[in-house]
Amino acid sequence: MVLHPAAKVREAGQDVTFCCKASGTPAPQKYFWYHNGTLLEGPAQRSSGRLELRGLAPQQAGTYHCKASSEAGAIRSAPAQLTVLAQGQQSCRAEPEPSLVELPSECPQDASGSRYYNVGRCPASPCPGGPAEPGGCGEESGRCCGVRRMELREVPCAGSVLPVKVVAECGCGPCAQPKVLVQGRVTAADTGEPLRFGHIFLGARKVGFTGYQGSFTIEVPPDTRRLVTRFVDGQQRLVDTVKVLPFDRRGGAVYQEVKMLRKKEPVELDGGRSNAIPLGESGGREPVGELLLPAGVFLRPSGEVFNGTVKASVTFVDPRDMATASAASSDLSFANSEGEIVPLRTYGMFAVDFREGDSGAALQAGPVQVRMDAGQVWMAEHLKKMKLWSLNPESGLWEEEGVLRPAGGSRRKREERTFLVGNLEIRERRLFNLDVPEDRRCFVKVRAYSNEKFNPYEQLEGVVVSLINLEPQPGFPSNPRAWGRFDSVVTGPNGACLPAFCDGQRPDAYTALVTATLGGEELEAVASSPKLNPNAVGVAQPYLGKLGYRRSDHEDAALKKTAFQINVAKPDPNNVDESNGPVYSYRSLRECEEAPVSANHLRFYRVEVDKYEYNVVPFKESDVTSWTGDYLAWWPNPQEFRACFIKVQLEGPQEYMVRSRNVGGSHPRTRGQLYGLRDSRSVRDPLLDNTSGACVEFKCGGMLFDQSLVDRTLVSIIPQGSCRRTAINGLLRDYLSRHPPLADNNHTGAFSMLAPLDPLGHNYGIYTVTDQNPRLAKEIAIGRCFAGTSDGFSREMRAGEGTAVTFSCQERPPGRESFFQRLLSAPAEA
Repeated sequence: MVLHPAAKVREAGQDVTFCCKASGTPAPQKYFWYHNGTLLEGPAQRSSGRLELRGLAPQQAGTYHCKASSEAGAIRSAPAQLTVLAQGQQSCRAEPEPSLVELPSECPQDASGSRYYNVGRCPASPCPGGPAEPGGCGEESGRCCGVRRMELREVPCAGSVLPVKVVAECGCGPCAQPKVLVQGRVTAADTGEPLRFGHIFLGARKVGFTGYQGSFTIEVPPDTRRLVTRFVDGQQRLVDTVKVLPFDRRGGAVYQEVKMLRKKEPVELDGGRSNAIPLGESGGREPVGELLLPAGVFLRPSGEVFNGTVKASVTFVDPRDMATASAASSDLSFANSEGEIVPLRTYGMFAVDFREGDSGAALQAGPVQVRMDAGQVWMAEHLKKMKLWSLNPESGLWEEEGVLRPAGGSRRKREERTFLVGNLEIRERRLFNLDVPEDRRCFVKVRAYSNEKFNPYEQLEGVVVSLINLEPQPGFPSNPRAWGRFDSVVTGPNGACLPAFCDGQRPDAYTALVTATLGGEELEAVASSPKLNPNAVGVAQPYLGKLGYRRSDHEDAALKKTAFQINVAKPDPNNVDESNGPVYSYRSLRECEEAPVSANHLRFYRVEVDKYEYNVVPFKESDVTSWTGDYLAWWPNPQEFRACFIKVQLEGPQEYMVRSRNVGGSHPRTRGQLYGLRDSRSVRDPLLDNTSGACVEFKCGGMLFDQSLVDRTLVSIIPQGSCRRTAINGLLRDYLSRHPPLADNNHTGAFSMLAPLDPLGHNYGIYTVTDQNPRLAKEIAIGRCFAGTSDGFSREMRAGEGTAVTFSCQERPPGRESFFQRLLSAPAEA
């Protein structure tokens, strides 16, 4: 499906057009349209991928999808939502929805004891198109609900007032059009060696190369539902990898680590004789099966039989080896006879490369026989459904090659073993698969939070949550027999629903291993030992006990805390304790997606050193569409986010909180006005005694949102405690003196500068990264700052490297206030 119908909003009486388009060989000729799952009758609905509805009535609201078919099969589009409003009905209420931000610690709590302040927000819901709007295909740039007016308010804090801009009125306006990106890194699964200058394909179209360190950035084409990406090693040391990469359709960048399998060393075969190649014999395991190659099976592309020496490389992805899951290709899905994309459960994949021994020219083969050991199939019901599949590298879908049936006769020396046998022709370089369709399906609800408090309004969006389906060994839940499939979903404002295999009869028939990453950083799962806390996990008993929740360090505290495992126990519809998540039946996807935060769900959270951020103009970094154009906005450009950090070294016996205060410096509209505050606690350097370092964000200098004049932000760096400035980076001091005006640096308890307009680097102690995703820009900049280099990445503080300013801190005499405390209590005087 190359064009999916797009969501539309209309008023009653208006017209609407939906479009879809499929490609295939032969080209699809028939199209069928469905409303809320019911086929729409009539010849007009079958002849083309265009559905026109005139004079809309309220009962025509709902979901619409199309199905295209030919003698080759069928494919369904993603559903599109049609909203039909009554005439004059407002889709965007003028009154903003509540949205809370945390005020700084020096601001008093309200009557309920909370330091959170309601700044309001406008939901990014679509507004109806005008009556004269053209009924075209594809996404409508259209109009969306957004901020129409903001007000500046002042919150009284200790000795000062804090400015805050709140949403006063919402209204319809042009929709934001942020870029949708996928970024990441491609490495070899065995050594971690980067794929240097590898080829990147979207479908059949080549779109670029990976970088020297294996990095890549892909701009997701409009109307994409499945981003099928193929990575090819030009040196042919690694097996071609096809990935269905998750992305955030609302905009911004999602980070993804891609692993590629190394090709197995080729063996030499005599093309004029019969040969057998085992599948999955490494690691001392019994082979899953074998590839039988009869004499004369190898062919040149012209069709001529080749009987000379053949170099044969057969690389097997063995699901009994848990380490191979991350390197397996595609998302293990196929299109059934109704055109619905449904999941497969794998018993092994193999990539084949046959070449002439002398010239290295590629060879084809066929027909060859694939024999599979039935003893490797532990679920008896799968024996009758086992099939051979090949991967279409353009669609990312598996296509049926043949059925595996019990062998008619037995083999010598192995009479006690039963084999499933199928035939295959190898005409192109594809990945092949031993798989069964699995219809026992559910969804698992997962949410990610910014900290361990699990506040509903501190959920993280843009987190890549991955789920690997496992088949456990009976009685040994932490030691699975094999993995079966994998899926990745990006969290939105209401979490994520991950597809998983499940079973209603045996709760432990399938288990799931779940992980979460944000910008390459692994998030932490909730602990399961020494005592399981249902309130922290997010699932009530007794269902939690049935799920058997276990964090990855449950039995060994030395292991990482970044994954959890559960039994995917299908909910019993007659048990009220299992009707509220976190596992939902396959037909309850909408219920899962719309579940309130109070419903059962599983959790990840971000582990951070103490950190606090405050913006005068509120902005949710996980939702680029929440950006508001304002002179005091921390991020002046919603298409490009530039993160700036300064590295501070602190010599003293403790870890210290360091604040950056950011006000307008040179722009006439913002001079002296606050942009925002950042607090960051220093982190000890494990190699230096009594020394810690802090990477503190500041507002970069540059153009403000109107793109007419630059502002060099006046940045003040103030450490908590009794601290005295002892050194300033010489290169930074020289740069600032060559680019006047100079900020006043009379007080030795702080450091001030007018933010540089140039990106500078680690030699200056300044770290700058630009990206389409603000969180990703900050993560990369922090990693470089910790390492003290302009191209490295570390989570271990190197306080003595790449530092901008150094403070010496002592234990303060009793009764004496620090400069930091005086700044909080009497900022004007300080």
